Amino acid sequence: MNVAFRVDASDKIGTGNLIRCLTLAEALRNEGARVQFFCRQHPGNLIELLKLRSMPVTALPAPENTKDISDNYGYASWLGVSQEEDAEQVINLLAGIQPQWLVVDHYGLDEIWEQRLLPHANDIMVIDDLANRRHKCKLLLDQNYTAQERYEQLVPQNCVMLLGPMYALLRSEYAACRARQARRYSDIGRILVYFGGSDSANISELAMQALSSPQLKHLVVDLVIGANNPHHTSLMQHASSRPSTFAYKSQTHLANLMAQADLAVGAGGATTWERMCLGLPSLVVTCAENQIPLAQTLHRENLIWLIGDSKLITAAQIHDAIVERLSGKNHASVSASTSQICDGSGTSRVLDTMKTINSPGNK
Repeated sequence: MNVAFRVDASDKIGTGNLIRCLTLAEALRNEGARVQFFCRQHPGNLIELLKLRSMPVTALPAPENTKDISDNYGYASWLGVSQEEDAEQVINLLAGIQPQWLVVDHYGLDEIWEQRLLPHANDIMVIDDLANRRHKCKLLLDQNYTAQERYEQLVPQNCVMLLGPMYALLRSEYAACRARQARRYSDIGRILVYFGGSDSANISELAMQALSSPQLKHLVVDLVIGANNPHHTSLMQHASSRPSTFAYKSQTHLANLMAQADLAVGAGGATTWERMCLGLPSLVVTCAENQIPLAQTLHRENLIWLIGDSKLITAAQIHDAIVERLSGKNHASVSASTSQICDGSGTSRVLDTMKTINSPGNK
């Protein structure tokens, strides 16, 4: 099976979309599929990461001017060119090779792009979590905590929809750690700090300031600094000045660090499902507009503790939230509840669905 991916990472977009596609691509390759990525050369594009993982990747030209590109969603500048131009470039690069699946994970693309690519792929799969535009696809994946009716008017009637965290694209290490994970109790001694691949607002620094107070210095801290984080040097210096602090560069996965942590302080993106898979209670700061509705829902249902938005959050607020959790009585119950939301087997479920739809009997 040939599978092509159209996805971008950048300082503006972040890295989550590309990382989840990479997870799916590695699972497909393990099943014998041939994969190919098409990624535009935005600043912070992670194309080198794909090469390091031995993923075939074709770089689309860097955008020249995005000021005249607009749409109704606010994400057109993330694409960098018009949908029509992007589609023609991908069609030319496919060079007549028609993949069984074309996987599209990009907030700047919709049915305009997909309609143009339909003749050049057997089937199109869309990965989305905004539900703000129409799609022309056979399979849609939204791994967020969402309701099916959001997409009923946005996809064709015969589109198969995989909705919810049970389809979250997690690496196999999370399910493996989950299988041997001991029950979490109320005592908090170790905290994991991770704010995604970019963290342009430098919330990691605020978290480290909070954790450096005398009241919290007894805690062990694991700080993970994302691949596109522009504040790497200062964060490493801060970590080296705090006792019992371990700083890590970008990791292939965080399963082992999450398994040994008692509490996470992080963003509201795709890492949410990794933490939940391992029953890791989380203090969350939203770092993008599209994270806010989901984080508010999870907070209302006592699955996370939402402490603010990156535009307004302070070190004092993070400090107070951690102190409150140290004396909290429901830590273990929150851990048990979150672990029921995502079991870590979503990638296998998605892969099975792709193979079933693409089987000769369904054509």
